[in-house]
Amino acid sequence: MKFLLTFLCCFGLWLSGVQAQRTVSGTVNDADGQPLIGASVLVKGTSTGTVTDIDGQYTVTVPEGAAQLTFSYVGYVTLEVDLGASNVV
Repeated sequence: MKFLLTFLCCFGLWLSGVQAQRTVSGTVNDADGQPLIGASVLVKGTSTGTVTDIDGQYTVTVPEGAAQLTFSYVGYVTLEVDLGASNVV
């Protein structure tokens, strides 16, 4: 019985942590509208990030409380974008 209670408590904590994250996606393009392949997308203040695919698209899991994404690409100015409530940036 004690094991079951401990397991349920741990599972509940894990489940609340999973719900505290969201997925943000989007596309990174240059000024001409061409996709940037391999651009870095980082959640500011964390080590969480990804790179864009061949179509310039990305998907990243953002922890609760994260406020900005940082976009960088060789030869371009680094850009920080506020997340807000949208899941598409």
